[in-house]
Amino acid sequence: MFSPPLPSDPREFVTWSWAQFAPYYDDLQQRPLSPQTVADWLADWTAVSRIVLDSTSRLRLAHNLDTADEMAEQQYFAFLEDVLPFSQAAEQKLKEMLLASGLSVEGMELPIHRLQVDVDIFAAENLALFAEEKKIASRYDKLVGAQTVEWDGEERTLTALRLLQKTPDRAVREQIWRSSSSRQLADRAAINEVWQDVLALRLQIARNAGFDDYRSYRWQFLHRFDYTPDDCRTFHDAIEQVVVPVASRVYERSRQRLGVDRLRPWDVVNDTYQLSFSAVPPFADVTDLMDKARTIFQQVDPKLGDYFATMQAENLLDLPNRKGKAPGAYCTSFPVAQRPFIFMNAVGSADDIRTMLHEAGHAFHVFEASYLPYVQQAHPGAEFAEVASMSMELLASPYLMADYGGYFDDPTEVARFRISHLEKTILFWPYMAVVDAFQHWVYENPEAALIAANCDAAWSDLWQRFIPAIDWSGFEDEMATGWHRKLHIFRYPFYYVEYGLAQLGAIQVWRNSLTDRAQAVAQYRQALSLGGQRPLPELFATAGAKFAFDATVMNEAVTLLENTIDQLRSELA
Repeated sequence: MFSPPLPSDPREFVTWSWAQFAPYYDDLQQRPLSPQTVADWLADWTAVSRIVLDSTSRLRLAHNLDTADEMAEQQYFAFLEDVLPFSQAAEQKLKEMLLASGLSVEGMELPIHRLQVDVDIFAAENLALFAEEKKIASRYDKLVGAQTVEWDGEERTLTALRLLQKTPDRAVREQIWRSSSSRQLADRAAINEVWQDVLALRLQIARNAGFDDYRSYRWQFLHRFDYTPDDCRTFHDAIEQVVVPVASRVYERSRQRLGVDRLRPWDVVNDTYQLSFSAVPPFADVTDLMDKARTIFQQVDPKLGDYFATMQAENLLDLPNRKGKAPGAYCTSFPVAQRPFIFMNAVGSADDIRTMLHEAGHAFHVFEASYLPYVQQAHPGAEFAEVASMSMELLASPYLMADYGGYFDDPTEVARFRISHLEKTILFWPYMAVVDAFQHWVYENPEAALIAANCDAAWSDLWQRFIPAIDWSGFEDEMATGWHRKLHIFRYPFYYVEYGLAQLGAIQVWRNSLTDRAQAVAQYRQALSLGGQRPLPELFATAGAKFAFDATVMNEAVTLLENTIDQLRSELA
């Protein structure tokens, strides 16, 4: 045990300097390791690592909640520059110390393999570059978070405008879309500059670590031991073969419902199977959004409902969209408190319900794995982390009616919401393939990718390959810069195929629930509780799914989706 003990109050440790962290790392480095001491040593290492991770989460969150808050930005950047690089260097020494000892404890076999990879790819000169990469990414957040337009006499964020784009008035949809797109294109040069800076930095990081290319480096950094870039290509091909024709049928039904001769970009933002623009919003405010979600989770599994109630009671959610708030939605964690936190940009649309269910699935993962004694065991990799979230979207679907405490009074509204959800699932895979294949192109052709016009061309080619049903004629620049609007490309390189793989796993979890709901939920929770102790194929199997890239498994999943959509459509006839 440390003396003095580490603080547990974030109000104290979140402002710590490196000088306050250093004695604890020094203590660990000076202790002898033996079979008798290794468990306690790992526990103390976990304790100090959790404080660093907790501080990182809280400071980043504070910056994301208000990107215009200069104090929050200064505190976050100061931590990135003055604490994080030193803690990462100290963590590296502890990893080397443990690996040199040859010691381990039960449940640490795979985590130790990850530690070995971390040691192998470590380069001290990269520590400052990691901090710089986060700062460059925050420039992207700031640009996007500041994008607003005036509409009906009010300044509105582009996120808020998406709700208004659901109007059945096609002319208004087009006007909103044009206004939003024009505002996004106004930042084209600035975002291209961010891209050039971050890409050049990543290439240097790979060289410093001894890699010829960034993808090889990133593959190891992400601990992708269970699949290769070639498997990703197989997945892209399966999507092109199986999903793109089905997605084209979805788009064709949308075209027919809208009564237009061709689908334009402003048509696909209007989901005609969701609540119409004139309908009453599905929840009164963010409190109502949370309360109804809690009731749904209680029915999926009482323990999950209890987890969510804890989050509400402890104010572990920030849901509404507002100017200056960073884009997107995510669930982070506070490892010291062993609690998750959900960040969202809710605007009062039915899409917010799906986001709420999704991020709650991540939160449940944090709760279920919180009993694991060592921080190195906690994270399974995003491929399975997203199974936790995407499965929850589907497992919650039987309880969306107000009769169950859910969001909708009318069964036809539930049918529309579910059709929309399942169709979006189908449409997501081709988009995921565009994003992932684009990133493979970037890092296979890094010199070309430093020129933004080449990125525009590559994105356009991939878009036409996987999403040919939308007519962008006259708006080629808007289509070509679609990569500007995918934050993962700027913030989380190569983090997107995980969503596609996880979606395939989640469909299988849901399939199981259709015949034995209790068993499917039990398997789901059991898999979540394993954290990162087991390889991906085993985690998927524990959840009742197969970790797969091939057209056969994809076809089974898409067939289930199409059959369910047809059944729900018959309920609307």
